[in-house]
Amino acid sequence: MPPADAVRTEEMVNYFAYNYPRDSNEGAPFSVYSEISASPWSANKHLLHIGVQAVEADSVQDLPANLVFLVDVSGSMNSPDKLGLLQSSLKMLTRQLDEHDRVSLVVYAGASGVVLEPTPGNQEHRIVSALERLRAGGSTNGAAGIELAYHLAQRAYIDGGINRVILATDGDFNVGASSVQALKDMIVEKRKTGISLTTLGFGTGNTNDHMMEQLADNGNGNYAYIDTLNEARKVLVDEMSSTLHTVAKDVKVQIEFNPAVVAEYRLVGHENRLLNREDFNNDKIDAGEIGAGHTVTALYEISLAGSRGQSVEPLRYRDNQPGTQPVTVDTSEFAFLKLRYKAPEEDSSTLIEQPLLVADIRDSITDTSEDYRFSAAVAGFAQLLKQDASLGSFSFDDVLVLAQPARGDDIFGYRAEFINMVRTASALR
Repeated sequence: MPPADAVRTEEMVNYFAYNYPRDSNEGAPFSVYSEISASPWSANKHLLHIGVQAVEADSVQDLPANLVFLVDVSGSMNSPDKLGLLQSSLKMLTRQLDEHDRVSLVVYAGASGVVLEPTPGNQEHRIVSALERLRAGGSTNGAAGIELAYHLAQRAYIDGGINRVILATDGDFNVGASSVQALKDMIVEKRKTGISLTTLGFGTGNTNDHMMEQLADNGNGNYAYIDTLNEARKVLVDEMSSTLHTVAKDVKVQIEFNPAVVAEYRLVGHENRLLNREDFNNDKIDAGEIGAGHTVTALYEISLAGSRGQSVEPLRYRDNQPGTQPVTVDTSEFAFLKLRYKAPEEDSSTLIEQPLLVADIRDSITDTSEDYRFSAAVAGFAQLLKQDASLGSFSFDDVLVLAQPARGDDIFGYRAEFINMVRTASALR
């Protein structure tokens, strides 16, 4: 079983693609979907499902890409599931490129160096040959490699295109705490020039998962862990557009719950992505990015006013608390959703607003969509792995009851793989 603190519920939920409606919000690069029904793990509570669906890759401009592969060739990478798998993975990505794209290759270990200068993407033999020459050995100096990779990305910069450093490593950075902060600061500065950072983690044992996620977050990019060729195909081939092509940046979601209808709420997961309330309207505050065709899902567990699902006794003098907002008298809405985003080249955000209606609350989870039930199953599984006491008697068997009928088409078998993982966890427990 994984350590409880290693489980990030929101990332498990968002590993899977969901088939949300494609209706656009008056020219916005994505649509917003909501669904709410009874919580599968808490009696007398409800689970709110918020889904954001970005426009598909074939409906956005095909942008040329300037990619710098930054490859860790330190001694810790000397393993088939690390450097060997990394080489095969980047070869798959290379096959998706053409003459308009550029590929560079930088390596780092005890020292850093350029293995391949910017090369047209259709010169596959040159790129593959450079990848095949890589050998592992030496200590790790990740910071120096990242600086060199950004320098090369700046040299080959494509105005109006995709400019991205792809860091592939087991994450075993041999740098001190002060250097880590300096590294993050440098990545933040570089993203202002239009160069983003994607991190790919390989191998087990010494993978610094937390560091990899932090670097990607600071670099306006994404992080993926790759342990098989099938996973590499998912991230770098099937989802290449959402991995590389950003259609909206600094996307922020804020939900205001109507206290006349909702007594309590909690966001399921997202512990390291919470924003202060005052930061929602501040366009200088960084937030997440959405790639072409990508879906983003968030789940809230709520207790309706007057229900028996409240975890905390209501305050006797709630309406007299200093700073408390007057209770909304309109009980047709249980919440109000606000979403801010910026176009990739813009510095000012656009606001989308949408009321969430009491009339849309469904009493039975069996009346919900397959995506709703499957996402709830994944969230429940993640919380079980985190040993969350709020789940009560909810079990791995309950996860299977939810997930199995909600597999849908499952073209690539990812949902079936999840179901097998739940069975394995149940057996281990």
